[in-house]
Amino acid sequence: MKAILKKPKSSAYPQMIALGYLILIITGTTLLSLPIASRNGISPGFINALFTATSATCVTGLVVFDTFTNWSLFGQTVILLLLQIGGLGFMTIITMFSFLLRRKIGLKERELLRESVNTMYIGGVVRLTKKILIGTFLFESVGALILSTRFIPRMGLAEGLYYGIFHSVSAFCNAGFDLMGRFSENSSLTLFTGDFVVNFTIIVLIIVGGIGFFVWDDLTKNKYQFKRYQLHTKIVLSMTAILIVLGTVSFYVFERTNLLLDMTIGESIMTSVFSAVTPRTAGFNTVDTSALTPGGRLLTMVLMFIGGSPGSTAGGVKTTTLAVVLISLWSSLQNVKSDNVFGRRLEDNALKRASAVVTVYLLLVFVAAFIICATNAWIPLEDVLFEVFSAIGTVGLSTGITSSLNTIGKIAITLLMYCGRVGSLSFALLFTEHRVSSFIQNATEKINIG
Repeated sequence: MKAILKKPKSSAYPQMIALGYLILIITGTTLLSLPIASRNGISPGFINALFTATSATCVTGLVVFDTFTNWSLFGQTVILLLLQIGGLGFMTIITMFSFLLRRKIGLKERELLRESVNTMYIGGVVRLTKKILIGTFLFESVGALILSTRFIPRMGLAEGLYYGIFHSVSAFCNAGFDLMGRFSENSSLTLFTGDFVVNFTIIVLIIVGGIGFFVWDDLTKNKYQFKRYQLHTKIVLSMTAILIVLGTVSFYVFERTNLLLDMTIGESIMTSVFSAVTPRTAGFNTVDTSALTPGGRLLTMVLMFIGGSPGSTAGGVKTTTLAVVLISLWSSLQNVKSDNVFGRRLEDNALKRASAVVTVYLLLVFVAAFIICATNAWIPLEDVLFEVFSAIGTVGLSTGITSSLNTIGKIAITLLMYCGRVGSLSFALLFTEHRVSSFIQNATEKINIG
């Protein structure tokens, strides 16, 4: 009886995960506040350290100053560790040490793991975690080796390998942190706009890291047999492909007479694909983000808001959330009672949960935008909106206003990044689960809609 009373409620697990990320951020802030973390040997200050630690832990990529020119090797290493832990989830890292120490993983840890990797079933979650750790190591290692072949000729063996590792981890974790300030501050990957190897490697790492660990497991089990995939996997793969294709075509249309004007056809296509993938939610850029056309900015904000897929290293409201809303809309227009896709019916509360996630994210975006506009009146509204969508989607793209934000603005963006990362794991549960269920219902009364 005591064991039953002490068992945490399911709604407590998201709160425990949120607390874990908060502890990780505080630890990172403390380390980055040390003088040894800065190149000039002077502490960057609490707010700047907090902003950077949150951005790294929440795999966002927004920075108040250039990563290479302002952080020492110690500071960069702290950021890299925060990226890796934040991307995989701290419970996954803790489980890795449990494997190494041959410690038995109990039911409570398994439930936390299920919540952390956002899988639907507690059965097999430990096996899935092993796959996640092995897959992450393989993908990041291969990515690092390929990127190093392009970096070593420019930087030498040791530094080229280090850059390969850093950018591979950053890309796989959908973080967007870079060290290209070595050549030009806040330049991201603009020096490699025409480099197919770098672009293609980064794109693949972003997509693999952003489709979700549950999808990995399904793909390894069923290989290329699409019909045997679970509904979740089918929706994720379909939405990912649609967003990449539509994003690529739209970016090309918007920027063909602007940023793509002086590029070859091959470079234009590669840049368009990169610019369609990276807002969901990696934050790298191979073109000047501040020079985007209004259409290009709007497209990027939409992609940042959507983000990646559940149980991945990406942020945003997620591809499955968008799919549920669109499927329900189509069902309503056709006056169909249930929401059907791929020969299956969605669960009854799917739309309710999806609507809750979208509503909460939009509320956070607009509240933060109001605060920043009120306290940073000199910043144009479109730049503010771009920044807040980037923060809540844990993307990292910016029009260049991050460093000019005052303390209140930085705190607002910091909170958005935290909510965006925690939200990618458990915001739906935090805002839609009820602690106490009641069988008593109020009388029904109709209202007009639309």
